[in-house]
Amino acid sequence: MDRNSTGRRRNRSWPEDLKREIVAATYEPGASVAGVARRYGVNDNQVFTWRKRFGGQQGETVPAHMVPVVVAEDMAASGRKEASSSAGVVEIDLAGGYRGDDTTVPVLAKGKTDTGRCWVYVRDDRPFGGPAPPAAMFYYSRDRRGEHPQAHLAGYAGLLQADAYGGYGALYLPDRKPGPILEAACWAHARRPFFALADLAANARRKAEGRAASVISPLALEAVRRIDALFEIERAISGQDADRRRAIRQELSAPLVADLERWLTEKRAGLSRGNDLAKAMDYMLKRWPAFTRFLDDGRVCMTNNSAERALRGIALGRKSWLFAGSDRGGQRAASMYSLIVTAKMNDIDPQAWLADVLARIAGHPASRIDELLPWNWRNANPASAVAA
Repeated sequence: MDRNSTGRRRNRSWPEDLKREIVAATYEPGASVAGVARRYGVNDNQVFTWRKRFGGQQGETVPAHMVPVVVAEDMAASGRKEASSSAGVVEIDLAGGYRGDDTTVPVLAKGKTDTGRCWVYVRDDRPFGGPAPPAAMFYYSRDRRGEHPQAHLAGYAGLLQADAYGGYGALYLPDRKPGPILEAACWAHARRPFFALADLAANARRKAEGRAASVISPLALEAVRRIDALFEIERAISGQDADRRRAIRQELSAPLVADLERWLTEKRAGLSRGNDLAKAMDYMLKRWPAFTRFLDDGRVCMTNNSAERALRGIALGRKSWLFAGSDRGGQRAASMYSLIVTAKMNDIDPQAWLADVLARIAGHPASRIDELLPWNWRNANPASAVAA
């Protein structure tokens, strides 16, 4: 008989009282969603959905843990303060927030592969000299429905930098509980369509290969020039503290951004709705408050590149491992990517770290488990610990 560690038979249908019991168990001291999910034989993402539904009814402070592992709990604990809400005490992120992105993952199905998704949320405060160490957390899902990021961030309020995927929309609602998430748009995403329409190098390659060259848009060239002027300012202030970054942005970037908005609005009026350049302009103008958020907050970056870099290993890996064998395999892969990418972000060799931690963890006190996190870890052989 298929039973989990509690002795219960694994269920596909869960009574309401049992759902509440499972949710309550995740809020016990030292508990994690992953551990409770394994104990009851239920999917991690399902437990997050139940937490969103029942979490505020527990009659106690609900911690805003992003994800069910120690790395994620540290991510959620760093740089926060308590704020009042009708549900009790809510943790509001005062650090640089999270950067989110997702990519496709082929998943084995009967006679074919389905297209699953791997989601990542990155904390990286290094651009503004923040004290929190960088970390990344990955999730797997069978599809790209908006309920997944909503479950991942169910207990979070603060900044989120991501693309314009519609599934994030519910996170930005002003009446969201435990509080709204502030959207910060990615200027790299906005720049790409303009760059594609003004790519002189690509046109030269097409001509050399005997293919017809595409038309270079003068407006696209001008848009790239204006956006690149903003990136030039950002390169000069990378690593400076948030107040200094904000002051320089107000002095140098804000006038350029205001002028860019006027220029985009003026040029957009002369283009048809189906024009590729018009679509690129609309992408920015419809989200202008999110694109300009970096001007008033030195913690916000102009791009979501740190999340995209975190996903790079998956894009490369798809050529080697081809597909995940099952949903459970996708979930295990997400867990491993969380560990490996976080180690790399902290300039730690993942292989050396994992080998040492796995050898020591059985005898390591649970109350000092944070000593084994990548940013706290000290290897017996320092020469092998630095990431290549």
